[in-house]
Amino acid sequence: MAEAERIIGTPDTPDAARAERERPGDDAASGERSGGGDPAAETVAGAPGGAGETTAAVGVSGSGEPEDADGRPRGRRRIAVLFAVAVFAYALDLISKMIVVAKLEHQEPIQVVGDWLEFRAIRNAGAAFGFGEAFTVIFTVIAAVVIVVIARLARKLYSLPWAIALGLLLGGALGNLTDRIFRSPGVFEGAVVDFIAPKHFAVFNLADSAIVCGGILIVLLSFRGLDPDGTVHKD
Repeated sequence: MAEAERIIGTPDTPDAARAERERPGDDAASGERSGGGDPAAETVAGAPGGAGETTAAVGVSGSGEPEDADGRPRGRRRIAVLFAVAVFAYALDLISKMIVVAKLEHQEPIQVVGDWLEFRAIRNAGAAFGFGEAFTVIFTVIAAVVIVVIARLARKLYSLPWAIALGLLLGGALGNLTDRIFRSPGVFEGAVVDFIAPKHFAVFNLADSAIVCGGILIVLLSFRGLDPDGTVHKD
């Protein structure tokens, strides 16, 4: 009998041992582990600030430069263009004056287009086109101030048209300022070399032409509402 009771009370198959190891709730726990999504992944997927939103936050300025969130354009400043234009205008004016002083001064005028345009060397103590000869020192100071103002504007310059305009102004101002400082009758009182003489018009030089062209371009840009920093405003 003891032997029979021992046989009856002992599990006779491996299935019984396996069932004994399983506990209620294991299936539920397994379902939670396998069926539940990753909260972190869902948070990341639905979080704002993705690539699309970042791209949408970047605007474009009137000059074609991308803008930051505060409306200021990003990208490379146009300082190199400004100084390249200024150096070109200054060099062209300086070389032309050197040739005129060496070859044309105290000589007969050279007719270029009949009586309508000729090259005639004169010394001008006044402003552009021969105006204000009694204020040579004042014009010298004004030219110096213009150069300083342009240098300060260059720090926030992102517009290519403005870089060209300011470069023309800078090159022209430097050209005439060089004459004011280094030519006779003295420092800051020197007479500017002019040689372009259209019929029924004042005699001028290439520096004067650069200043006028730069000024006209600035007026046009202002009418269009384009600022030096590349933004466009509407009045």
